[in-house]
Amino acid sequence: MPRIFDNIEQKLMHGLQETLQISERADFCIGYFNLRGWKKLDEYIENWVGTEDSCCRLLVGMQRLPGDELRNAMNLAKQQGEIDRQTAIRLKKQLALEFRNQLILGIPTNEDEAGLRRLATQIRARKVRVKLFVKYPLHAKLYLCFRTDPNNPITGYLGSSNLTLAGISQQGELNIDVLDHDACNKLVKWFEDRWADQWCLDISDELAEIIDESWAGDKLIPPFHIYLKMAYHLSLEARVGVSEYKIPKEFGNRLFDYQMAAVKIAAHHLNKRGGVIIGDVVGLGKTLMATAVAHFRRRSWLRDPYLMS
Repeated sequence: MPRIFDNIEQKLMHGLQETLQISERADFCIGYFNLRGWKKLDEYIENWVGTEDSCCRLLVGMQRLPGDELRNAMNLAKQQGEIDRQTAIRLKKQLALEFRNQLILGIPTNEDEAGLRRLATQIRARKVRVKLFVKYPLHAKLYLCFRTDPNNPITGYLGSSNLTLAGISQQGELNIDVLDHDACNKLVKWFEDRWADQWCLDISDELAEIIDESWAGDKLIPPFHIYLKMAYHLSLEARVGVSEYKIPKEFGNRLFDYQMAAVKIAAHHLNKRGGVIIGDVVGLGKTLMATAVAHFRRRSWLRDPYLMS
């Protein structure tokens, strides 16, 4: 009888870890691949050498795309028999962007950073190979582990768990292990047919590059780039104020450029926060600037008296 992994009494993560520990290679087919979730399995792949018979092949069946373009494209493929090469390449680029967006979400941790670096290293060493299947929607979740054992050469896990931390360790999933020789061989053939399909596109290099270019990359960021980013964010409200407001005609010929910029920024803060302080050294026109800001406020009050309450 197969074992049931519901992530309550038995967690799929523990079953995978125990099996990978005695395996020589693995094939995974998943609908969604969370890059940060790989850290729960990477240590079991680390000792593999990266050859065809000593690596982990990840077949990602479908990623979520903005506007459900993937679903629309697949519906078109169903009607016409298959998609064209240009559409497949575009989907590959958009799916790669989805992986990039994963790294934007959440608060980065040291554990995440170390895990993502290990994943990038394993991809470059060919220990992990990732392909996207774009021919049609593929929601299958299949984990196959191989070892040299005449009695149990293949162990399969089949069910609902994607390769995410939640999918392999938290409630709400249902999986079983498959040990029968005939069933395992049929699952292997099913995987091989899709891995070799012309619409199964390799994205390994793109993933490694995405990680290298993210906050998890091991390249040092030049201090000047950090300074520019800080300056950009610190000046954001000032730039918004300058672009949103126009100087009243009454003050158009009486203010210098730096005074006009200050009035616009002050007006932005005044409307956003209900108050603003103009501070500068003697003789630079604080009174005139404050008068112009007050004029902004008066015009706003005339349009909406409640602004003054």
